[in-house]
Amino acid sequence: MKTEVIVIQNERDLKAAQELVTELGQSRKPADVARLRAQALLLQAYEATRWPARAMQPAELIRYAMEQHGLSPADMAPILGTRSRVSEILNGKRPLTLTMIRRLHARLGLPADLLIAERAAA
Repeated sequence: MKTEVIVIQNERDLKAAQELVTELGQSRKPADVARLRAQALLLQAYEATRWPARAMQPAELIRYAMEQHGLSPADMAPILGTRSRVSEILNGKRPLTLTMIRRLHARLGLPADLLIAERAAA
């Protein structure tokens, strides 16, 4: 097997690198395993610049948690205030207060730092 890795600069390189990773994944040779790790890092770096991950907004994070816990907007009223307040928050019309952030963290396990980030930017 060759000893080089593919520097990814375009879609053709990406396809070749993905094929190489598949091929190297079948090998148990230490040199191939090291090459696989290096190529995987190059793939990860290319994908991160090509398709950057978008941070989830607090309202999206809350909706996701509601779905995971089987909660309705009415169920969120004790945490966020009134039903209308829940609606305003889920629609991005009102920022979270520190008390709301603390409650969301304590009751639903949501990472407070992800909820605070939007508040600081607002």
